[in-house]
Amino acid sequence: MRRRYRALTAALSALPLALAVAPSAHAADPTGMTSGFYADPQSSAKQWVATHPGDGRAAAINASLANTPAARWFGSWSGTIGTATGAYAGAADQADKLPLLVAYNIYHRDTCGGQSGGGATSPSAYASWIAQFAGGITNRPALVILEPDSLADYGCLNQDQIRERQGMITGAVAEFNRQAPNTWVYLDAGNPGWVSAATMAQRLHEAGLRQAHGFSLNISNHYTTAQNTAYGNAVNGELAARYGYTKPFVVDTSRNGNGSNGEWCNAAGRRIGTPTQAGGGAEMLLWIKVPGESDGNCGVGSGSSAGQFLPDVAYKMIYGY
Repeated sequence: MRRRYRALTAALSALPLALAVAPSAHAADPTGMTSGFYADPQSSAKQWVATHPGDGRAAAINASLANTPAARWFGSWSGTIGTATGAYAGAADQADKLPLLVAYNIYHRDTCGGQSGGGATSPSAYASWIAQFAGGITNRPALVILEPDSLADYGCLNQDQIRERQGMITGAVAEFNRQAPNTWVYLDAGNPGWVSAATMAQRLHEAGLRQAHGFSLNISNHYTTAQNTAYGNAVNGELAARYGYTKPFVVDTSRNGNGSNGEWCNAAGRRIGTPTQAGGGAEMLLWIKVPGESDGNCGVGSGSSAGQFLPDVAYKMIYGY
C-alpha cells in the first residue's frame, strides 16, 4: 500500500488563503499521495550524461540538471499516447513519486510563434488523443500542464479558431475529470510579458478554468518568480472580481535564475532557477521546460530543432553565462 506523506500538503497550507482554498474540480490531493516529485529517468539530460561520461560538462549537467524532478512532454512523438502516459505515470507510482506531464498536441499548436508548430490534425483528433492521454493515467496521482501557450497565443487566430481552441481545452479538462480523478490539471496562462492579467483571466475562464485545478505560468520563459507571482495574483484578482473564484497557480522556474532579457527563444545568458518544490510564492515551483532543451532554430540554439538537447547551452545555463 502506498505510503502517504503530508509534507507537500503542509507546505501548500502555508500559501495565502485565497489560493490555498481555491475551488478545485477534485477532492483528491495527488501531492498527499506520494513521497515527493518524480525525476524522469529518461530525461534528455540524463540520457546525454549516460552516453557522454567522458565529456567535461557531464559532471555538472548530472549534478545540476539530470536528477532534478522535471516534466516530460507528450505529443505526436510519444507513440500510442495512452500507453505512453500510462507507462510514465505507472513508473512514478511504483516509485511513490508524483509525475509532471505536459500535454502538447493541440490542433494548430504554436501556429503564431511557429518554432513548435504542429499538433493534432483536427479538433476531433485532438479530442481522441487527449481522452487517451487521461485514460492512460487513470487513478494514479499526477500533475498535468495542459497545452503551453495555447491561451496566450491568440494573435493570429480568428474568432472561430479561438472558440474552437477554447472548446478543445474545455473538453480536455472534462476528460481528466472523468478519467483521472487524482490528477491536478493546470491551464497554461502564458507569462507576465505576453497579455494583460485581465485578458488572461477572461481567456482562462472561457476555456473552462473553473473545472480545472489551476493555471501555470512562465513555461519555457525566463521571468523571475517574483514577477510571475505578482502576475498570477493579478490574474486571480481579475478572476475573483469578474467570476467569483480564484485558482492556485504554478511557475516554471527551470530557466529563470537570471530573469528575462526580453528574448524567449534560446536567449543567451539565462540561468537555471529554484528546483522543483512545493510553495515558494506559488502553489508550486516546477521545472516544466527541461534546461538545455532547445526552443527551436533561434538564439544560442541556432541550427537546432525544438526539444533537442544542447549540452553547451545546458552547461552555460548552470552558471548563467
